[in-house]
Amino acid sequence: MFPFYVIGHKNPDTDAVCSAIGHAALLRACGDEPDAIAARCGDISQRTRWVLEKAGFEAPELLTDARTNAGMICKREVISVRPSDTFLTAYNRMLGASVRCVPVMNEDGTVAGMLQYFNLLKLLLPANTEGISVRTVHASLNNLAKTLDAESLGATICDQDEEEDLILLVGASSQDTVKDRLKHAKEEGNLRNFLVICGDRPIVQRLAIESGARALLVTGQNVVSQEIQDFAISKGTVLLRCRQDTASASTLIRCSRTVRHVMETKFISVNSKEPVSKIRKELVAVDQDLFPVMEAGSDAMVGVIAKSDLVDPPKLRFALVDHNEYAQAVTGIEEATITEVIDHHRLSGDLVSREPIRYLNEPVGSTCTLVARKFFHRDLIPAPGVALCLCGGIVSDTLCLTSPTTTALDKKMLTWLSGIARVDAKEFAAEFFAVGSLMANGTTAEIIHTDRKEFNEQGMFISVSQVEERDLHGFKARRDELEKALRDLQFEKGYNIAVLVITDVALLKSMVLAVGPEKIIAALPFTRIDDTLYAAPGVVSRKRQIFPAICDAIEHGSR
Repeated sequence: MFPFYVIGHKNPDTDAVCSAIGHAALLRACGDEPDAIAARCGDISQRTRWVLEKAGFEAPELLTDARTNAGMICKREVISVRPSDTFLTAYNRMLGASVRCVPVMNEDGTVAGMLQYFNLLKLLLPANTEGISVRTVHASLNNLAKTLDAESLGATICDQDEEEDLILLVGASSQDTVKDRLKHAKEEGNLRNFLVICGDRPIVQRLAIESGARALLVTGQNVVSQEIQDFAISKGTVLLRCRQDTASASTLIRCSRTVRHVMETKFISVNSKEPVSKIRKELVAVDQDLFPVMEAGSDAMVGVIAKSDLVDPPKLRFALVDHNEYAQAVTGIEEATITEVIDHHRLSGDLVSREPIRYLNEPVGSTCTLVARKFFHRDLIPAPGVALCLCGGIVSDTLCLTSPTTTALDKKMLTWLSGIARVDAKEFAAEFFAVGSLMANGTTAEIIHTDRKEFNEQGMFISVSQVEERDLHGFKARRDELEKALRDLQFEKGYNIAVLVITDVALLKSMVLAVGPEKIIAALPFTRIDDTLYAAPGVVSRKRQIFPAICDAIEHGSR
């Protein structure tokens, strides 16, 4: 079973991270989703990290893609063979597991090739059925002995692992005929490749050894005299004895050939992080049924995936908090199953589901407020650490209850949670906003991206970043670099409008830096200082004040 994720929006702020932690804890406590996991889809700010450390939590799991990938659905318990495994070993392994294709693995864990049933036939049936080729088997004597479960009675075979061409000679004809064949082989110069196979025929056994054959196989578990054994040792002839009859042994010898000669070395593998929806399109017309799944960035195989696994793969399941727009959600959320949404923003209209879902959206100051009320209505007391996280989300999003988005419910829940967490809300807020001034210490990228949201409005693609500071003194010195970064962002991402808002949480006012079409920028309802900069006294809320102002400017500036 895949885990159930509770996740906020991209570039997560404190409310997004802490509401995910709180709601995951609630789902586990209620038993609705016992394995619910809080996640995030972006880096967290210093202030959010401070809240988590104070609450005793690690940062939630980072999840950058909501799509089911190959690593999630691949079979991890893999039936495999080695290049040095024989036909019989591979066949028995595949037959026992009821599989028609297996990976061939090197000793170091890398994939050497793929082996299918029909590949094995090439080991049994020679490509050339004319002349001596039909009687030639390329195999090592060690593998041959293992395949037949034969015992060694003559020259040692412990070092006979090297594969060689063995020409089979069944000594079932008359003694004279066998003698003539061995003589002819000597004249041809290939006698040292001959493997003579016979049963209880001491004279043929002696002829094979005497002539200098590579090996002698005595079948049917027949008695081999000590004299013959000693003779074989003295002549350096490998002497084997097996329990099978001559006909059976002759057939099974071909099963001692190794799979390295017939495995497919040209094969397609897939990256474990590759989305199923993508590889399904790529592999549909490929003449390969089983695909090794490789660990991202390495040659290590983590499992295998079959074409049938791609037909209707399971989906990751999510509860979304602090957003309801695909544009702000984790990449690939369209291919996941959304079971619940908890939010306090506008409805975008692009969120769809196949089945009915739980949907909670209310005009309050913080998503953490709504999560806290869920605990409250169920007569559940969140753990002190969870309560502290929820306090952090409310303090952050309502500027400690001073934002115009603040409601009576925000105040009630913050009071309730503060008691559970044993903190003074005002002191907590003062410490929170004193942490990590981005304007003083952050990079340009951190200032632009730490709390940034994307919107689509009236055909316009919009980015709005917001930085909350205890004063605006550091902005003037960095204004030029921030404006350049904003223009670069607009160009790289293709935004029609890009806005950066620096909010003074102490004096409740903002500076607004905006780039975009002049008619729209000029229509912003703030005090214009120059071409791109505005003063916005009393403006602190992106949701309630800044974004609606941008929407009005688009409407009026487009006329």
